[in-house]
Amino acid sequence: MPNQFQYEPIEKFGEGLTTRRPWNNKALAAVELLNGRAAMLGFAAALIGELLSGHGAAGQVLSIVRWYLQL
Repeated sequence: MPNQFQYEPIEKFGEGLTTRRPWNNKALAAVELLNGRAAMLGFAAALIGELLSGHGAAGQVLSIVRWYLQL
């Protein structure tokens, strides 16, 4: 099976930010899409947790810590 990965050459630290070489926008788009979706799920989970518990984010974390320390 041929190697399907295309690695970029090793560069000096910071060189990628100062050269005119274009960024791999396809890879960045996929990462940003996944990051955005994960953030939306986390935000929705925080809202649902607040509705169920009546506490904000800090109160929820404090409740979990108290519960964990009681075990």
